[in-house]
Amino acid sequence: MSSDDIIHMLGMAKSFGAVEVLTGIDMKVRRGEAAFIIGPSGSGKSTLLRCVNGLETYSGGELWVEDYLVGAENSNGKWYEARSKVTAARRAGIGMVFQRFNLFPNMTALENVTAGLRLVLGQPRRQADARGRELLDRVGLLHRADAYPAQLSGGQQQRIAIARAIAAKPSIILFDEPTSALDPELVGEVLEVMRDLARDGMTMLVVTHEIAFAEEVGDTVHFIDRGRVAESGKPADVIRHSSNPRTAEFLARIRQ
Repeated sequence: MSSDDIIHMLGMAKSFGAVEVLTGIDMKVRRGEAAFIIGPSGSGKSTLLRCVNGLETYSGGELWVEDYLVGAENSNGKWYEARSKVTAARRAGIGMVFQRFNLFPNMTALENVTAGLRLVLGQPRRQADARGRELLDRVGLLHRADAYPAQLSGGQQQRIAIARAIAAKPSIILFDEPTSALDPELVGEVLEVMRDLARDGMTMLVVTHEIAFAEEVGDTVHFIDRGRVAESGKPADVIRHSSNPRTAEFLARIRQ
C-alpha cells in the first residue's frame, strides 16, 4: 500500500449468509482526503464503513488501514486472525460518527466526549476534561458541557458525537449518513463542523445523501451500486459530468 494511502481495499467482499452485500470493492482513500460515498439505500455503503473499523468482518479480498490488514495480525511474516484486543486497539485509532448519535443518555455532553479517553485510554479526569472542553468549544457547545443528551437537539447531539469521535486524535473519521436523522433546519450546523474538519486536513470517509456538500467539500466521490464501485472521481466529474448512466440516473432521482 502506498504511504499516501490510509485505506486500501482490493476486491473486498462481504456476505450475510447467501446474500452478497459487497462484491469486489476496489477503493483507496489518501491521507488528508475527504472521500465521499454516495449511492442508493441497500447498496452496501454502511456495511463498507463497518468493515473498515472492524465492526463487521469482510468475506473476501483485502482491506488495509494504515499498515495493517483489517481482521489479521502478522507474526513472523505470516498473517493470522487478529485477536480481539488487537482489533480493539486498532479501532481506537478510527473515529466513527453514526446516524443516530449513540450518545450515553446517563452522561453529560462532557462525559460523553471524554468517556473513551478516561475508560479506554486511561487518561486522568483532569487531562480528559481539558481535552473534552477544548473539543466542545470547537463544535460550539462548550456552554452545554453539563447538559444530558435528552436536553439537546439532534444537531447538538451529533456535534457532540463528532467531538467524541475526534477526541483521541484518530487517523481517520468515518461518517455514516451523519445528517439523515436530523430535522432539515439542523443539518447545516453539523455540516459546518464537518467542513471545518476537512479544512484542517482530517482524513474523512463519509457516506451521505448530501450531494451538494459532497461536491463542495469532497476530494473524491465514489458511487456504489449493488455492492460495487460503479464510478469514482473528482466530485464535479462524478456529480456534474458522469459518464455512467446508473450514476446519472441516481443523481437525477434524488434531485427531484
